[in-house]
Amino acid sequence: MDIFDKYAPFASRHEQLLQLGADPFAVRIDELRSATEAVIDGRETILVGTNNYLGLTYDPACIAAAQEALERYGTGTTGSRIANGTYGPHQELEQAFARFLKRRSCMVFSTGYQANLAMIAGLAGPRDVVLIDADSHASIYDACKLSGATIVRFRHNDPADLDRRLTRLGAEGECKLVVVEGLYSMLGDTAPLQAFVEVKKKHGAWLLVDEAHSFGVYGETGRGLAEAEGVEEEVDFVVGTFSKSLGAIGGFGASNHPKFDLLRFCARPYMFTASPSPSSIASVRAALQRIEEDPTLRTRLWANARRLHEGLVGIGLRPCSPVSPVIAVPLPGEIAAARAWNLLRERGVYVNLALPPGTPGSLCLLRASLSAAHSFAQVDVVIERFAAVVAELTEEGAALARTA
Repeated sequence: MDIFDKYAPFASRHEQLLQLGADPFAVRIDELRSATEAVIDGRETILVGTNNYLGLTYDPACIAAAQEALERYGTGTTGSRIANGTYGPHQELEQAFARFLKRRSCMVFSTGYQANLAMIAGLAGPRDVVLIDADSHASIYDACKLSGATIVRFRHNDPADLDRRLTRLGAEGECKLVVVEGLYSMLGDTAPLQAFVEVKKKHGAWLLVDEAHSFGVYGETGRGLAEAEGVEEEVDFVVGTFSKSLGAIGGFGASNHPKFDLLRFCARPYMFTASPSPSSIASVRAALQRIEEDPTLRTRLWANARRLHEGLVGIGLRPCSPVSPVIAVPLPGEIAAARAWNLLRERGVYVNLALPPGTPGSLCLLRASLSAAHSFAQVDVVIERFAAVVAELTEEGAALARTA
């Protein structure tokens, strides 16, 4: 048996998608012109699928900080944080995040994925139980496997189901860690954090919130959904990434727990990987300062999100969730989704094609993510081209307009 035979069903699906047009999982950007515009396959394209929520990838202050760090510290650290990979800027960024988040301690990781691996697998062990929302990101599932803890899934955004499962567990598990996300990246819905906090307090559990897609977006100051819901003090651990609102690469974990820094010696994804490059650390520090100083970034983002959501509803489409920076439109099957994605791409609009098993409920989605850098004119063009695609798909277009 060939070692790749187990992937035959996926290979067959991929071949079918290729027959419909471009490869949706290997889109090549030939030229980036701004946070919202690129050249893809020779076409000028509006980017509406990058998670660049605040548009800071081209911020002059972030670029200047990265360039200065590159010249001063070189291209990389070539070592882990516990070897030779801790530079002054790493610790300064951790201190800046701790102050911004109003947390006692913060750790910086090389990617957001590793932040979840390190935090969850570092906090939970074989004698513990980790309870995760069924729609959790792959990094959360992988972290649970790495931890060796007993894994219990509860229904998506269902505090009552979490309560039932914690009740059923009783005294099983030395510690119980509940893991949810702030903004869920596929459907654009948010967690009912206040209700989850009440459940975790009732059962004496710990709560970790992954604010990867909600950091910089929610809350009066942009600290995330926990700030927006007024439950920051009840959230024991927060995780986030640098690759969304902060426009770089890396991740962080933070807490008020007095022993939190023990994870520096117990979290394998922190201990055994090279630390983030100095240029990335510097650009993130500048981006964090922009978030602190310029609330209009969030104002523009939310204005764009409302405009796109209302526009898509106006042409008969039904996004999966209320207004958020992630707007996902369900389609009736993989073929219709791929055809619609290709037609949008040919009209100069890039969104994400999201398919099972990476989507909740086996949905087939066109997934858009808005940015503060989008202009209203760009958003209106996106709406017009969605309308044109719906019209061109004829029968499939009619099905699109009816999809709930």
